[in-house]
Amino acid sequence: MPNTLIPTPDALVGATGQPAFGRFAETVAIINGRDTSLRTPMGGQASAFARHFHYKQFQYFGIVSDQLLVGCALADTAWMALAFVYVFEPATGKLEEYTWRSPLSRALAMSQSPCQGSSRFQQGKVDIQMGYGREGSSLIKTLSVDCPALQLQAQIVEPDSFQPMSLCTRTGINGWTYANKVAGVPVSGSLAWQQQHRDLATMDAFGHHDFSAGYMRRDTFWNWACMTGKTGDTAIGFNLSCGVNETSETENCIWLDGQLEKVDTVHFEYQADDLLMPWSIHSSDGKVALGFQPEGRHVEKLNLGIFASNFNQIFGRFSGRLQTNDGRTLELEKQYGFVEEQFAKW
Repeated sequence: MPNTLIPTPDALVGATGQPAFGRFAETVAIINGRDTSLRTPMGGQASAFARHFHYKQFQYFGIVSDQLLVGCALADTAWMALAFVYVFEPATGKLEEYTWRSPLSRALAMSQSPCQGSSRFQQGKVDIQMGYGREGSSLIKTLSVDCPALQLQAQIVEPDSFQPMSLCTRTGINGWTYANKVAGVPVSGSLAWQQQHRDLATMDAFGHHDFSAGYMRRDTFWNWACMTGKTGDTAIGFNLSCGVNETSETENCIWLDGQLEKVDTVHFEYQADDLLMPWSIHSSDGKVALGFQPEGRHVEKLNLGIFASNFNQIFGRFSGRLQTNDGRTLELEKQYGFVEEQFAKW
């Protein structure tokens, strides 16, 4: 598949109020989404109300090891801010999960940049921050969680040679979605949980990060799959999705030691009435053929009429194969990762 990239703009939305579309070689430094000259479906200027409340932002930090899986998200839908964190211990099957909500997103401030600044959710005794910055030529992404149940400090380092998935596609007649995703990178840091101190580096933990924003469809649905870790001596990760970024491009990709390889459209097969039954995931180009065995899930479900969300993030093990551009076959056997089923009305 051609690996067509376009020059990376300094800011996503240009002087005319239109975003740049396509796959970029690098992370876009400024996601100035509300500078968009948003239109109605009939071609008129959208109201200030629509420009504010139709803009959505998500940032997610996932940590994967054989000993612990951790997921943390900050989401700003304008109607509501949401923060969650969970910890799953495979050996015992123990899951602890925590969710906080803030009407009109008062408790949440989101960074406009995946390269500098920070996003922060503060409510009562809860303080969650995702930070972005550079040290030399490396991009550093951090997660800090301070709440009564746990304290977490984690860090991902993307060296200059790492190739992120950086993409903006159209959604609907006037909308767009920017996604910046990373997987297959080691995580360092510590977790204080259940009266124990865990060192993430000694667990051989790997991380995934997602920075997404845009004017998405009023009714949005997606499936997603991610794995981050090692096979033999190769650091690998993948990001596979359907339902959001399929207009002219896909966000599907594999990372091999930090180098990105594109994947074509992806098909998810699972039992909708029992998401904890096995899943099957395969790509149209034959590069991905995976089974997924769920072990647990984190659920967010809320229906307020004008705003609704039915979110299932499921953690478990992938087995199967990945085909590389140079003809190698990478076999995965019970590698931990995530899949999702998400519906949102906003």
